[in-house]
Amino acid sequence: MSSLWVPGAAGPLEELVARIERRVERFAAEAGIERAWLEVHLADGTRYVVEELSPEPGFGFVTIRPHPRDESPAEVIVPVAMIRKIEIDRAEEQRAAFGFAVRPAQ
Repeated sequence: MSSLWVPGAAGPLEELVARIERRVERFAAEAGIERAWLEVHLADGTRYVVEELSPEPGFGFVTIRPHPRDESPAEVIVPVAMIRKIEIDRAEEQRAAFGFAVRPAQ
């Protein structure tokens, strides 16, 4: 076998994450809120309330940092192809402590 098969999607993951972050920022600005609620749904039915999304490690994979919860891992690295839906919404009062943090510009 001459090449390694990597599950996921080819493409500029940095640009994908940057576009999602811009969409979240735009949503928050239009809604007049400081932080938006971001939830990622995976193909296996797992759902994560996202604190941070990173294009690392690349090669078709992104890193999701869920909000700290007893049952959640600290970080999850998933193939982009596993992402089925991303929801952006207003944080309700009971979840106001949660929110998506956009990475600082580099």
